[in-house]
Amino acid sequence: MQISKDKIVTFHYRLQDENGVEIESSHGGDPMAYLHGHGNIISGLEKGMEGKNAEDIFSITVEAKDAYGERNEDSKQRVPLKHLSGDKKSKAKLKPGMVVTINTEEGAKQVIVIKAGKFNVDVDTNHPLAGKILTFDVDVQGVRDASNEEISHGHAHGVGGHHH
Repeated sequence: MQISKDKIVTFHYRLQDENGVEIESSHGGDPMAYLHGHGNIISGLEKGMEGKNAEDIFSITVEAKDAYGERNEDSKQRVPLKHLSGDKKSKAKLKPGMVVTINTEEGAKQVIVIKAGKFNVDVDTNHPLAGKILTFDVDVQGVRDASNEEISHGHAHGVGGHHH
């Protein structure tokens, strides 16, 4: 079965930056699952998956604009420490360059610490992978029709997907 709109796709991947350094991998855990054609993964990867089949193994390089966007050097913010996820002990060990999670009105967001103070932290609000060309080594595990419920919810359910 080919990957197309309203298909549930399960896959393993290895993600590398433009220097070939591995950033993350799904191998060793459950495969990722998503509903194709609904913007559940970065657009460049979703476009590269279109038309592939179960058991296909391939690599795709995604430009920054089709991944996490270009970097915006003016995207900095001072945030009260209380808006960071984690306990007091982890907040006390903040160092420039660390990736931390802040709680926003739109939900949790990853940011990079620029400078940490006693009550506030200055952060770069670009996604940590913004501005990077990314290469995905993909191993498609399965492709199936989405259920009506998955389509109405806009995401995959079950292992590797969303759990209600």
